[in-house]
Amino acid sequence: MSSGQETRPQRPVEPQRRSVTLGDSALAAYPGPALVLTRDGAVVQANRRAEPLQAAIAGNRLKNLPALLATAEGQPAATIETLAAPGGGVLILELSSLPTEDNHLLILGRDVTLERNLRSALVESRQRYKDLVEISSDFAWEVGADGRFVFVSPKGALGYAASELVAHHPKEYSASTDHTTALPFLASISVEDAEVWMRQADGSEACLLASATPILGEQGEWIGARGICRDVTQERLRDAALSRANSRERLLSYIVRTIRDEVDPADMLRAAAEATARALGATGCQIFRIHPEASDFALAAQYGEGGDEKTILDSFLESDHFDDAIGGWNVLATVSRYRASINGAVLLWRDPCRPGWSDDDRLLIDDVANQVGLANEQIANHERILKLSRTDSLTGLFNRRAFFEEIARRFNRLSREHRPAALIYADLDNFKAVNDVHGHQTGDQALLAVRDLLLQSTRPIDLVARLGGDEFAIWLEGAEEHIAIQRCTDMLEASKELVRYSGTPEKKLAMSLGVAVHGGPSHETLEELIARADKAMYEVKRDGKGHWRLAPPPGATGG
Repeated sequence: MSSGQETRPQRPVEPQRRSVTLGDSALAAYPGPALVLTRDGAVVQANRRAEPLQAAIAGNRLKNLPALLATAEGQPAATIETLAAPGGGVLILELSSLPTEDNHLLILGRDVTLERNLRSALVESRQRYKDLVEISSDFAWEVGADGRFVFVSPKGALGYAASELVAHHPKEYSASTDHTTALPFLASISVEDAEVWMRQADGSEACLLASATPILGEQGEWIGARGICRDVTQERLRDAALSRANSRERLLSYIVRTIRDEVDPADMLRAAAEATARALGATGCQIFRIHPEASDFALAAQYGEGGDEKTILDSFLESDHFDDAIGGWNVLATVSRYRASINGAVLLWRDPCRPGWSDDDRLLIDDVANQVGLANEQIANHERILKLSRTDSLTGLFNRRAFFEEIARRFNRLSREHRPAALIYADLDNFKAVNDVHGHQTGDQALLAVRDLLLQSTRPIDLVARLGGDEFAIWLEGAEEHIAIQRCTDMLEASKELVRYSGTPEKKLAMSLGVAVHGGPSHETLEELIARADKAMYEVKRDGKGHWRLAPPPGATGG
C-alpha cells in the first residue's frame, strides 16, 4: 500500500451470538429435568426427569412460564417453581431458560427441594429454640471474660431494658451482702437452678433460679458464661407466707387451748392475756371488755408490764386498730368482736429496744381478738345467768337486792369521776283497786305496762327496777337535773295510758314520782340520795298523787 493511499478505520468485529443445540442423548444425560419448548410453549423434547414439569405445562400450572418464554437471545432467564411431586408432597425447582439455534428454548431445572426444606427447618428450629428458651425462662444472658453482660434477652430483665444491662457487671444488681459467694452468672462449672436474690429497677428484690454453663477458650481458659434465669419471687413469697401462717396457727392453737382449759369464766381472760404475751413476745398484755350496761372499755385482765391505755382506747373511736409508739412503748392493739359488734379490746406492749411489730404479729393479734371476742361473749352469758337470779320474775327488771348492789357500784364510780346521776322513785296510785276489781291477772298486765313505759323513757345504760309490789326505781346514769326533770315529765305523760287498767273511774291508775339528783362534786352518800328520792315520792303521794317532785339538794330544807 502506497503512502498516499487513504487508510480507513476498521469496524470492531461483534462477537458472534451462539445458540444452544442439544440432542436427545444430551437431555437424557442432564441430572435434572430438561426440556425444549417452542416460543409458544409447546414441548419439543424432554427427558424423563421433566415429567412433572411437562404435566405442569400441560395443565397450565407453571406460573412463571410466560417469563421463560420471553427470554431473548443471549439473555437467559431463571425462576423458582413449586410443583406437586409424583409420589406426593412438594417439588421445588430452580428453572433456567436458554435460547437454541432453531429459536426454541431449552429449560433446565435443578431440584432445590431439600435445600429449601433444610433452610426452612433450620429457621424453624432456631425459632423453636428461641421459643423454648423464652417459655422455660424469664431471660437468657451471657457474660464475657470481664464478667460483664455481653448479651441479655431482648425483653430485658429485673425491670431493666436489655441495653441497660449490657456492659454492666451482675454484682451491681445483687441484693446479697455476702460478697464471698460466687454468683451463678460467673459460673466456672455448670450450675442448675441456683437461687440468687437480685435488686430490681424499682428497688424491690427478686429471687431468681439461674442455670449456667461456663464458656472456655481454646486453652481451656474461662472466657465467660451463658445461661437462663427464671423469676420465682412469688413462689418464694408464697412459701414464706405459708410457713408464717403455719407458725401463727400453732401459736393461736396454744392460746386457744390455754383459754379453754380454764373452767372459771373470770380466769379465761387472765389466761388469754398471759398466753398472748408469751406467744407474741410482748412485755405485757391487757384485755378489756365492754359491759352490756356500759359503753366504755373496762380492764378485764392484765399480764406483765403496760402503759397508759386511755389514749389507745380513745383511738378506737376512729379506727379498730392501733400500732404506734406511745409512752416509751411499742403498742399493738385491736378491738374484739362478737357477731360484728365490738365487745372488747386486746393491747400488747413491747419495750422499744425489742424489734417492732411485724405483719405476722398484726395478723395473729386479730386472730387472738376473735377468740377474746368469743370469751367475752361467754363471760357475758355467764353474767346474764347470774342476772336472772337478780331480776324480778314478772317484769324481768332488777329486783330490790340487785338494784341497790348495782347502784352502789355505780355510785362509787361517780364519786371518783365526779359525774352526776339521778335516782327516781315511782309508786303506782290506786293499784289495789285494780286487783280488787279486775283481779291479779289484770294487775300483772298493768305492772308489765308500767315496765314498758319506764324502759321506753330510759336508755340502755340506765337501771330500772321493781322494788316490790307497785313500787319501782330508776337510776339515770350521768343525768343532770334538767334531764331528770324531762324524764319525769315524759313518764307521767306516758302513764296516762294506764287509766285503762283502773279499778273504778274514781280511782284511776296513775303514777307518783320522786326524784333526787346527785351532783358530780357532791359529798352526799348513797343512803342520803335514796332517802331524798323516797321522801320526795311520798310527799307527792301526800299532796294528791299523779305528779312528780324534785328533792331539794343535800343539806337544804325540803317542803
